[in-house]
Amino acid sequence: MAELEIGEHCGFEHCGQLDFLPFICDGCSRVFCLQHRSRDAHGCPLVSLCNDHVKTTENTLYPCTFRDCIEKELVQMLCPYCEKHFCLRHRHQPDHECEKLDIQKPRMLATQQLVKDIVDSKKSAPPSKVRKGAKNSETAAKVVLMKLKLHALGDKGLPQSERVYLQVYLPKDNKEKSKPMFFCKQWSMGKVVDYAASLSNLKNDNNKSTAKKLRVCHVDTGEALPLDSTLEMWLSRPSNPLYNGGNIIVEYLDNESHNIEDTNTYLL
Repeated sequence: MAELEIGEHCGFEHCGQLDFLPFICDGCSRVFCLQHRSRDAHGCPLVSLCNDHVKTTENTLYPCTFRDCIEKELVQMLCPYCEKHFCLRHRHQPDHECEKLDIQKPRMLATQQLVKDIVDSKKSAPPSKVRKGAKNSETAAKVVLMKLKLHALGDKGLPQSERVYLQVYLPKDNKEKSKPMFFCKQWSMGKVVDYAASLSNLKNDNNKSTAKKLRVCHVDTGEALPLDSTLEMWLSRPSNPLYNGGNIIVEYLDNESHNIEDTNTYLL
């Protein structure tokens, strides 16, 4: 009766041990016993190939030829003028003081000096005054609008498409200087001033004929805006309009007064 042989013999030379749980090398795919299962133990050819590759890589490092530089590169970088190898730091002509670096012509030097003089003169010149106008006001309002939307007070039920955001500067004798608010663009100036007064706890005697009246005033002209005019109308005016994200002033005025004298004192 033939013997039943289970397992495989170790493939290492002079070993041949029968192993019931043999190991297969993932480098050379041969079978080995427990003692010779590692690549180094059975002299796997893959180990030799890796070592040769490392040695080859080490031997192909290119040292920089610039004086006193010890840097080496994996890829040779030759200067197209002097044809010498340099590292990344010294690869450009001025950096390695290339022997074939062209000497700049007097005319080129003069041009460079002229450019330098122009740049220096602009640096020393006093800053020019920015022209103030409707376009500048509109641009500034757009920038401020984003900040106003974060903190403005108003009717939360009002649709975004109907909202107009304004920084409202309050009367001079008020403790608070200003408040960010939003209003409906369809509102009249009378309703705007009433709503601003309620949000700021301002005394509002506009219904009394003899008392000073709370009025909305234009921040640029100081003009008291008519109470029956709408906010939307002032947003669409061709001259001295209001801007979504802009400023207005709320102040007490006598019945005979139609404007405030100096609007800058509110903005300081």
